[in-house]
Amino acid sequence: MKPILVLYATREGHTRRIAEHIGELIRMRGQQVRLLDAATVAEPIELGAYAAAVLAASVHGGAHEREIVRFVKAHRAELERLPAAFISVSLTEAGAEDREKTAAQRAEASQQVGQMIQKFFDQTGWHPALVKPVAGALLYTQYGRLLRFIMKRIVAHQAGVTDTTRDYEYTDWPSIDRFVDEFMLQTLPAALGPTAAPAPPERTGEYR
Repeated sequence: MKPILVLYATREGHTRRIAEHIGELIRMRGQQVRLLDAATVAEPIELGAYAAAVLAASVHGGAHEREIVRFVKAHRAELERLPAAFISVSLTEAGAEDREKTAAQRAEASQQVGQMIQKFFDQTGWHPALVKPVAGALLYTQYGRLLRFIMKRIVAHQAGVTDTTRDYEYTDWPSIDRFVDEFMLQTLPAALGPTAAPAPPERTGEYR
């Protein structure tokens, strides 16, 4: 049975944690996984050797990591032939999910997330079967002095937490678990062979 590729691009490492979590969930469901960092992949990747792919990337400055953009541009045709999912990790999504924000603030944040994801699709020309925005983390203690100052200013403008002596994680891990189940059920049976439960392919996700 072919393995599933989980490829990620990260800046401070939180998206790597998310990718590792996804990989472990897939293994628990009986599938082999290969976890790769887009920034350190040296050998050519033959995507035909994989049953499916999950790509995850963090967002900084309104754009997804350039390593993932470069990878998708180089492998778009192969990715289009695979059952595939894209995970977009951002602090903006944290604002969209924050129930302490007003409905208007959440809607504005959600719109911004959609625009960032659409920008990625426009850059790469890729249209994965499933798309999930994920709230990231505010890692003050891991930022350099300048970035910490910038992030504090941005967060203060959004009425967020500005105590730079600690980190803040906003990721909804159970929602990732549900997303992996959806991915396995809706997009993998045909790729994994006749023993899998039949299910028609379905393209879902808010951002197309």
